[in-house]
Amino acid sequence: MKSNRYRLKPHEEFALKKLRNKSVSNVLVIGDLHAPFQREGYLEHCQQVYKDYNCNKVVFIGDIIDNHYSSFHEPSPDGYGAGEELDRAIAIIQEWHKAFPVAKVCIGNHDAIITRKAFSSGISNRWVKDYDEVLGTPHWEFEQEHVIDGVTYVHGTGSSGKGATKRVREWHTSIVQGHIHTEAYVDWYCNKHHKLFAMQVGCGVDDRSYAMAYAKNFTKKYIISCGVVLNNGTLPIVLPMALD
Repeated sequence: MKSNRYRLKPHEEFALKKLRNKSVSNVLVIGDLHAPFQREGYLEHCQQVYKDYNCNKVVFIGDIIDNHYSSFHEPSPDGYGAGEELDRAIAIIQEWHKAFPVAKVCIGNHDAIITRKAFSSGISNRWVKDYDEVLGTPHWEFEQEHVIDGVTYVHGTGSSGKGATKRVREWHTSIVQGHIHTEAYVDWYCNKHHKLFAMQVGCGVDDRSYAMAYAKNFTKKYIISCGVVLNNGTLPIVLPMALD
């Protein structure tokens, strides 16, 4: 009896073996969360991608919390108070920490709102708690940027349209960034000596939340997606989440 089971082609077997090889670095890149205003189902999407692509490293691209109550945007007078919003954000971050207990986190502009306001008020950083202490996330490493396999991961604060692409041209290195919720793509740049890429990873934000009201009249809409950078920093892929 003839089997209908699909047989992998030689090049597919080779690619699958590389993915399963634990000595190969496969990075899951999680977009902006803006907790507690993240999109429902985004955590599960990222967990499935981590499994499907045999990832062994995790990078949060920044703005993991929103701090809407203290935002430089005009906060909603009908929104959560400072304490309630922070409690809700911490509860969500704890779910992510349970799913990914070891990770690198790029510090985004929303993450840094409290330290920025403390600085502008003349308060020493020694009075401000570390992120992992506030959020309860041991083994998460918070830095402005991270470099893995020669690829730079950065939030992208200050950038606008095609931000990752512009940064590759300026920094002359492969870049993965977030910050821009309405873009998700991979661009490639090649010359005689280098092959570089720019990844804009999208986000995991609920654009229907009151905290995102400032964007309600934007022509472009949010792209809910994450990314992977496979095979030791050589293969970037953006993976949109299926939406209802």
